[in-house]
Amino acid sequence: MCTVQQQTLLTYLNDENRQLITALTDRYRLTFQEVRQLAEITRDLEMWGADSLAELFPQPKEGARVDKAEKKQRLKQLHAHWDALRQRPNKYTESTPAFSIKATAITREKEKLGLGYCPVASPKTRCCNLLTLDAVENCGYGCSYCSIQSFYSDNEVYFDSRFAEKLAQLEIDPDKLYHIGTGQSSDSLMWGNSHGVLDALIAFAQRHPNVILELKTKSANIHHLLRVDFPKNIICTWSLNTPPIIANEELGSASLEERLAAARSIADKGHVIGFHFHPIVHYDQWREDYGAVFQQLQQMFTPHEVALVSLGTLTYIKPVMKQIRERGGSSQILKMPLVEAEGKLSYPDTVKLDLFSHAFNSFSEQWRNQVFFYLCMENQRFWKPVFGYEYDNNEAFEQAMKQSYLAKIERQQHSE
Repeated sequence: MCTVQQQTLLTYLNDENRQLITALTDRYRLTFQEVRQLAEITRDLEMWGADSLAELFPQPKEGARVDKAEKKQRLKQLHAHWDALRQRPNKYTESTPAFSIKATAITREKEKLGLGYCPVASPKTRCCNLLTLDAVENCGYGCSYCSIQSFYSDNEVYFDSRFAEKLAQLEIDPDKLYHIGTGQSSDSLMWGNSHGVLDALIAFAQRHPNVILELKTKSANIHHLLRVDFPKNIICTWSLNTPPIIANEELGSASLEERLAAARSIADKGHVIGFHFHPIVHYDQWREDYGAVFQQLQQMFTPHEVALVSLGTLTYIKPVMKQIRERGGSSQILKMPLVEAEGKLSYPDTVKLDLFSHAFNSFSEQWRNQVFFYLCMENQRFWKPVFGYEYDNNEAFEQAMKQSYLAKIERQQHSE
């Protein structure tokens, strides 16, 4: 059983469920694959706060004979119940799971610093060819769906001791327009100017006006940016969600009001900003709640202040799902109908089209015409039904995005 525990989620279950599955394994003569599946379903039920395994899969009486047909029927019923739960829209209560940021800052020297492509880029999805820069590695927030945490462990956040020096030596073609993001391996702003990271990025952007540097965040930590002058080619963007999703699935991050207030402060300083709605989560009140956020954006900001609004939803690879289950906690983020989507797992197309169309159509015609809207990590087949247009390839998408951002930046520069 020790090997089975190591190779399944058994070790992560609560004592009652782990002991029950151990007993069921013996009485029903469960195979390894059946134990693996049973532990996975049980872990989901724990995280969702749903029915207990004991209610759904009772032990046979002592000495009772259990044949293969009964075992098969029990497993089938359990799987059907689990699948039925995934088909129902999630409901979030006002109670917020307990969470505290417990990250340890580690300084180390990386072998080299270079530009890479977005780690979730795929030839099967329409991609903007974003270049990424690992200013910091790992994030201290507890977002349940996060893929960053799958690449790191022990709550350690890594800062490169020679980051500023290496950044200064990074080769940039002065005749090429770049779009570089720092929010793929960590939150761009939650650490502020710790270890001089923001000062190094500001100096980099000042040296290279042909670089559009995007700082993506779920924080409200803009204190350093408000104290210093930084170039217009730095765009601060906020990942937004509804209050129920922030409270229950984005633990430790800034509230919606705090994020919007921070964005307003940066815009008031004369800088272009942007917003990411990724992931948009399907739950019982999603339409009303997201609609309220879209309205709030349009009341607080004007289209000429906003460079972008991106839309995306939950998309998983199996290793990330395994990490989510191992982390555990109170979360419904995997309680969703999962279908194959370009080599990953996500919502069915009908759900995605409903989410994205509602979002885009919630904005005024002025916003839709003046702000660059796009789908992130989604197949090109969604573009035309949602936006009414599409790009022939990733390169066309990339160029349209960069030119749109550049036009907004230049407008802000000329307005001073």
